[in-house]
Amino acid sequence: MPDKQAKPYKHYRWIVADQGLLGGKPTVRDTRLSVSHILECLSVGMNLDEINESFGGGVSPEALAEVLQVAAEFADRPCVAA
Repeated sequence: MPDKQAKPYKHYRWIVADQGLLGGKPTVRDTRLSVSHILECLSVGMNLDEINESFGGGVSPEALAEVLQVAAEFADRPCVAA
């Protein structure tokens, strides 16, 4: 059975979003590491090497740059109160 490729998230090369992978959360391609999880790791002081050692690798410096770009997009979205 051929591997199903996850759908790219917007125009990104390393970030994908697919309902079959972590419920559609933006995720680093070929990993099960969501953008939000990587941001949480960074917020507690982990560096890229520590993230890769702890979670099996797969996050390149290029992927990390895209994680931060996605985070910047999310942070720039307007918040509308209900």
